[in-house]
Amino acid sequence: MKKEAANILLESYRVLPLKDLVVFPNMVVPLIIGRKSSLDAIEEAMKKEKLIFLVAQKDALKEDISPNDLYRFGVVGKILQLIRLPNGLIKILVEGIAGGKVKRYLPKSQFIKASLDLLEPAYSKNDKDEARKRQLISLFKEYVKLNEDIPEEVLFSFNQINELTKVTDYIATYLDISVKDKQEILQKWAIQDRMSALIKILKKENEILAIKTDLDNKVRDQMMKSQRNFYLQEQLRVIREELDEEDPYGSDAHLIRKNILDAKMPESANQKALEELKRFERIPAMSPESGVLRTYIEWLTDVPWYKESEDQYDINKVQKVLDQDHYGLRKPKERIVEYIATLKRVGKIKGSILCLIGPPGVGKTSLGRSIARAINREYVRISLGGISDEAEIRGHRRTYIGALPGKIIQSMKRVGTVNPVFLLDEIDKLGADFRGDPASALLEVLDPEQNSHFIDHYLEVEYDLSKVLFILTANSHNEIPDPLYDRLEVIELPGYHDEEKKHIAKDYIFPKARLNHGLLESEIEISDSAIETIISDYTSEAGVRNLEREINKICRKAVVELSRKPAQKKIQVTRKVLTKYLGEAYFKLNPIIADGEKGVALGLAWTSYGGDVLPIEVNLLPGKDKIILTGKLGEVMQESAQIAISFLRSRARKYGINSDFVLKHEIHIHLPEGAIPKEGPSAGITLTTAILSALLNKSFPEKLAMTGEITLRGKVLEIGGLAKKLLAAKRVGIKTVILPDNNRKDINDIDKEIYSGIELRFVKHYDEIYKQIFG
Repeated sequence: MKKEAANILLESYRVLPLKDLVVFPNMVVPLIIGRKSSLDAIEEAMKKEKLIFLVAQKDALKEDISPNDLYRFGVVGKILQLIRLPNGLIKILVEGIAGGKVKRYLPKSQFIKASLDLLEPAYSKNDKDEARKRQLISLFKEYVKLNEDIPEEVLFSFNQINELTKVTDYIATYLDISVKDKQEILQKWAIQDRMSALIKILKKENEILAIKTDLDNKVRDQMMKSQRNFYLQEQLRVIREELDEEDPYGSDAHLIRKNILDAKMPESANQKALEELKRFERIPAMSPESGVLRTYIEWLTDVPWYKESEDQYDINKVQKVLDQDHYGLRKPKERIVEYIATLKRVGKIKGSILCLIGPPGVGKTSLGRSIARAINREYVRISLGGISDEAEIRGHRRTYIGALPGKIIQSMKRVGTVNPVFLLDEIDKLGADFRGDPASALLEVLDPEQNSHFIDHYLEVEYDLSKVLFILTANSHNEIPDPLYDRLEVIELPGYHDEEKKHIAKDYIFPKARLNHGLLESEIEISDSAIETIISDYTSEAGVRNLEREINKICRKAVVELSRKPAQKKIQVTRKVLTKYLGEAYFKLNPIIADGEKGVALGLAWTSYGGDVLPIEVNLLPGKDKIILTGKLGEVMQESAQIAISFLRSRARKYGINSDFVLKHEIHIHLPEGAIPKEGPSAGITLTTAILSALLNKSFPEKLAMTGEITLRGKVLEIGGLAKKLLAAKRVGIKTVILPDNNRKDINDIDKEIYSGIELRFVKHYDEIYKQIFG
């Protein structure tokens, strides 16, 4: 090495920057040169001693190289061969002779030059180095065997090398590691350090390659097994075809064919299933499409095509079941009995789909279940709340991965008959977005003129839904699309009055709660007065869900109390001890409702959660020509306030007020519970009365409420949600309600229990209201 170093010792060396390559001493590598400065350096070297300093770039993508872009360690190489290529490039064969460390890079002219210290690996022969050498050689041989990218011929050359420095250089050259890691090895001139680094890298690489080889072998074995199975199956199939035999062990295709025949599908569906079966038989069992076809045929055969439950249209039984499951609801029950009686007479009803509309907790969903039980049909329910994808109704096309039928077909498969009672819950909560409009898809499902030919996108054949008894539920008809609403037979469930709630609590809720909490009838008793107090002070709802929660809460606390006091045999829950179990009352009667005040009037409103009493407050402030509206009022309600003021100005003389009151006062109108949005025209007469009460400085009568739309001429127009509004009035103890005369006809459709104890006054013009309140 010293002799070689002496032969190549120069004052400066031409530098050849290398991209993505580190050259080690004693290695011969081919290089293709194309950079102008590198070509000049090669040409200059060929004219003299043919020596060049090979050093790696820090950034392989950089073209314009400066000394700062190069590492400080490299290899002095000798150009053994030069070939000029037609495209102007040069190919050289260069041999690494000795390592070198840059003392300094010389000023750049045509190419970079550097002055070097030539380095010689230093080591002393001892047993430890020999052991490391043997370990290194063993690891490298294992590395070559595991790495498919390195030809085995590399080992033939490697076995001829004995000198330790050449062994390390050879191994480092063939390692598949980054330029940075190779550069670090090159910079380790102490042979022990270099061997330690190479041993560490080879151990890690061998572990990774062993895992990769194991995975490759498993995949290869699996593929070979699959190919073998396919080959044998194909041989078996061809043999059977030649012998004209069927599978003696009952193949999948044979079983599927039997299922198709047993399903008794209509001709079109049967033909479709047989066509798909032929495709299934031709496709290899391991093909992904085989599973897709099998799933499709199974859906066709599993959906009910002819099986139906036997109807029992016993009207007395229907009435009995409805009464057993639901207390009250006289009008809705009458309508359901009429519907079923007609169904019994004509077999089917075209053009009417039952839709139960009412607040939460009034028994809409359970009514659907009771109808199914009463007429001996299967019952199935799907919730439509939040559905905004049309494919949820009609299904996905089979071109999509993981496609399935829609909820309608899925439910029919689950229920197993062609004539179930099918409850579509929360129809008013349907959404619509870029994926389609589910409400429009439901038109085909619900329309009796179309649903006998319903086509699910997945099944792609007609399916008869005409025997299904569809029942819909909703909280509000306002959110149901008009084309869909037009096809519905609406039954209103306004809610329960206090007496009905009391019976429901005693006869249904409390026994159920006691049973659910493991309490015996002898261990707990709730008095009637306690139930009445729970209804009036702890709940404020049209339904009974909160009432059920409160009774469950009492039962839980009773269980704890009996567990802590084993000597106590029975718990008596009375009005006096309610606070012990439920805490302070949640709903106290609003003082605005209880006491008549000046500038205040009570209106009646209704929402999807039931009816409510709506106080309206008016203050007259110093100022002029300004109206302040607060309480989160909607656009229609704001217009109602403007109409009320205009009407009062036009009737000022008759009502004894100044016609220019807007020029003397700022009018502030407020509806309490300001966080809740309020909308609708039915507060018109209430707004008028509240303003008039403030202008006349007269109090609004106690326990009186009103509802009705007002026109600029003072006419009182019809309103909706009357039953819910009267129920709310009764709940808070209202004794008199003023209503539009056009709503007189609706009273006959409302259960008398809802408005018993309330005086109903019907008016046509606001003058009548003025006489009754202020006259």
